[in-house]
Amino acid sequence: MSTALVIAEHDGTELNQATARTLTGVAPLGAADIAVLAKGGADVCAQAAALAGVGKVLHVDNEASEHQLAAALAPQIAELAASYAVIAFPSTTFGKDLAPRVAALLDVHQVSDVMDVIDAKNFQRPIYAGNVIVKENTDGYDKAVLTIRSASFQAAVNGDSAAPVEAVSVSAEIPGHTRFKSLKAQKSERPDLQSAAWVVSGGRGVGSKEKFSIIYTLADKLGAGCGASRAAVDAGYCPNDMQVGQTGKIIAPDVYFALGISGAIQHITGIKDAGTIVAINKDSEAPIFEVADIGMVGDLFEIAPKLGEALQK
Repeated sequence: MSTALVIAEHDGTELNQATARTLTGVAPLGAADIAVLAKGGADVCAQAAALAGVGKVLHVDNEASEHQLAAALAPQIAELAASYAVIAFPSTTFGKDLAPRVAALLDVHQVSDVMDVIDAKNFQRPIYAGNVIVKENTDGYDKAVLTIRSASFQAAVNGDSAAPVEAVSVSAEIPGHTRFKSLKAQKSERPDLQSAAWVVSGGRGVGSKEKFSIIYTLADKLGAGCGASRAAVDAGYCPNDMQVGQTGKIIAPDVYFALGISGAIQHITGIKDAGTIVAINKDSEAPIFEVADIGMVGDLFEIAPKLGEALQK
């Protein structure tokens, strides 16, 4: 029996890459099982079973799980958790919504934003915008519910053979106080911000919503995702789902371009695991240059187009 159960995040057909990163996060505990709760979900199960480090996939085919509502999923997960010491979720909107509910149903401690799994009772996580790393111990509980800081881990790759998929039924009562009404989602041809290999972000220094098009243009040239600092979001330059940082999305792309971003500690927290940070800012004293691998002092509206052309070659 596996020590850890990873809860799969998916859209009904595709497994979110954050699940593969969560699997890597709990790897010190040995092979982990993955639970796929869905209506149907055979394709998602196959993708989960293909990942290296999976013991087995638990497939809970339930009509109540069609829209992935946390209120409907939590009781089912709490029932599945009976034989596991660790129940792990990706530290995404999905995981942050669901994990506290499961922890409450199990009456156990939740550890958020885990960046290191020492063993089944001891975990490390950052506090104070990543300036302090604390060790959490859950000896007082028989289980631990975790959200895994996806940006701290590489996604698990496919293994040599697929893990078995086991159909599981649950008897948990699904509450009726939460019902699905509709879904409004922004569609984009650009890569998802949290899984993109390259990300181009803009800050207050871009100047306006209209001028923010330079960020989109560079991103499209590079096939990159688009992000923004909180200052840019608060100023109305772009939607809040693009916000990167402590109160936004924590990401770990291979390359991160910071254009017109000063580099507040809250923003740095969201990008410190990036492979290479490239900063463009006219202020040579901007804090972003302290963490940048490549820094360019100058007008981003002059540098960005030239940078895009050079990288395209």
